[in-house]
Amino acid sequence: MKALLLYNTKSGKGRIQKQTAKIRAIFAEAGIDITPRKIDFHSSPFDGDEDTELVVVCGGDGTVNYVVNTMKSAGLDPILGIIPAGTANDFANAIGMKSSILGAARQIANGTVRGVDCGKVNDKYFVNILSFGVFTTTSQHTSDAAKHRVGKLAYLGAGMVDLFNLHDIPITLRYDGKEEKFDAAMFLAFNGNSAGQFKLARTANVEDGKLDILVLDYKRRVRTCWNMVNYLISHDSEAVHHLQCQKLELHCDIDEDTDIDGQPGPRMPLSIECLAGALKIKA
Repeated sequence: MKALLLYNTKSGKGRIQKQTAKIRAIFAEAGIDITPRKIDFHSSPFDGDEDTELVVVCGGDGTVNYVVNTMKSAGLDPILGIIPAGTANDFANAIGMKSSILGAARQIANGTVRGVDCGKVNDKYFVNILSFGVFTTTSQHTSDAAKHRVGKLAYLGAGMVDLFNLHDIPITLRYDGKEEKFDAAMFLAFNGNSAGQFKLARTANVEDGKLDILVLDYKRRVRTCWNMVNYLISHDSEAVHHLQCQKLELHCDIDEDTDIDGQPGPRMPLSIECLAGALKIKA
């Protein structure tokens, strides 16, 4: 089996670069010769290796997103393994990966392959979440240096800036023959079940062929913040609307910035769908 070990040196305080030899040894014990390669986000990691059968991605959700979009745009369909080495690692958690780098490597090397859902919005793919509205671009605005220094706490500073930009986002959703309109403060479409390790979509399942959609109503700033906190604590708030669907058309009266797995997403309007079993995951 031809295998690549793609790793992001900026993820998780650079821990992965120190572990590549040990990871290779783990895969060698399972009879897999895996070639390490640093990810260059300006070029395809598959150039010259389009026939790779197994790709092990070491990094966070943004790194996994980059690899999945690169391989899908090239028409490639290798088996994927995910070693969580980022800040939040929400997708890795959703598919049940061990939290330690070497533990996850052993899990992949000795694991079995299963089909896992993948989200798609316009011409982009997402593995964990598509979002827009308050706090949703926080990851984009948080520097790698801050993430390395204080981990998840780094998101708080950028999140406070987003809070001051809280505004009304008029949206129309069309799905399953229905049409609904909302004045939203936040929109989340989950393939996984968490964002920044906060489990916001507890019923979400990466193997059910559906996306879990959460819409937070827009109110005055203090009320909106209270509704968000209340939902985090109790997962029961009339201000948060929850629905499940396989396909969704979203129209917005303003050109709101979007986010996919912590990376800049596509422009409005949005055609969103769940591609059932589109990713072959080894774990």
